[in-house]
Amino acid sequence: MSGRDLFCQPRRIRRGAALTLVFASVLVAGAATGSFPEADRSDRKSTPDTARSAAPASHHEDVAKAAEEAMADGKSPMEAAERAVSRSGDRWGAVYSQGEYEEFEEALDGQYTGVGLWARREQDGRIEVTKVRSGSPAAAAGIHKGDRLRSVDGAEVDGRPVTEVVSLLRGDATDAAAGTTVKLGLERGTRVWSLTLRRALLSTDDVTVRRLAGGVTVITIAAFTKGSGSAVRSAVQEAPAGSGIILDLRGNSGGLVTEAVTAASAFLDGGLVATYDVDGEQQALHADPGGDTTRPLVALVDGGTMSAAELLTGALQDRGRAVVVGSRTFGKGSVQMPSPLPDGSVAELTVGHYRTPSGRGVDGHGITPDLDADQDALERAETVLSGLGR
Repeated sequence: MSGRDLFCQPRRIRRGAALTLVFASVLVAGAATGSFPEADRSDRKSTPDTARSAAPASHHEDVAKAAEEAMADGKSPMEAAERAVSRSGDRWGAVYSQGEYEEFEEALDGQYTGVGLWARREQDGRIEVTKVRSGSPAAAAGIHKGDRLRSVDGAEVDGRPVTEVVSLLRGDATDAAAGTTVKLGLERGTRVWSLTLRRALLSTDDVTVRRLAGGVTVITIAAFTKGSGSAVRSAVQEAPAGSGIILDLRGNSGGLVTEAVTAASAFLDGGLVATYDVDGEQQALHADPGGDTTRPLVALVDGGTMSAAELLTGALQDRGRAVVVGSRTFGKGSVQMPSPLPDGSVAELTVGHYRTPSGRGVDGHGITPDLDADQDALERAETVLSGLGR
């Protein structure tokens, strides 16, 4: 097994912003075959690209050459690589700084550096705290759900997109380490105050489990980070005997593909999960034997279900293991390969695509649910379970 398993990387809204939880699948040929040494870092990522075929290896060479020439001329290799990626015609090609890439890896490990706040923008533009993580710096400081966040490090946040507010809370990718400080301006009713918090390394808790009336277990997977597959298997094993399961993948933007395969193994007794090609070479991903193949299962999806989550959905649907309820998924199914540049930044270009067990291409098409549902998707899923004999 190579240094990194199959994985997805979180995408950034803008340069220097903190990570948003949007992942694009990475497929690593070496992870399946053990052929890539750790230093190679040949991680491959799936991205939505319907209008073109995989980028040839020469595009990687062009980007690397542009970066090397810029380095020799005393210019920025990263900026040169960005221009080369743009010229390559690869719409989803990207270049990331060393700090950004390290932050990607941290997020894939199910961790992030922050203060433990969730927030949303209200209709009037105000930023409201919607959740405070237990045990986090924000919780220790007495911040509550419903508090208004007025400023971060002196910058007013009213009217800003939530992604920018998160960026301010987490700090720049180059210096947002655990232990660094951030000053918040807050409001609760008539009280207005400020406080300084120290950022900490926190877990993402991407798998949550709850029980509905009648014993139905809902397993929600927000992203496939490290350990999420095992968490799904444990949730299945601990579910009441004979009860149905709703696997909620709505808004799941991907993650570690190996974790998605492990999650599939909780419901399948071995067999094919997906195939993929990298520069024309075909590879396959298989579930482990011994999964629960009899318990009624419904997968909930929507337009925010992407990449590794689509890979899992396609496997369960093609194998006849789950009824898929919701709306058509995003359609992320092409594969990218990151390449290190002289200054430590990383460039990525598309090299291939993955398919479901029946051979369906996901890229640009998505997964069509067996039963369409929108606002009432969870209720429809419960109805379907009742018909499956939960």
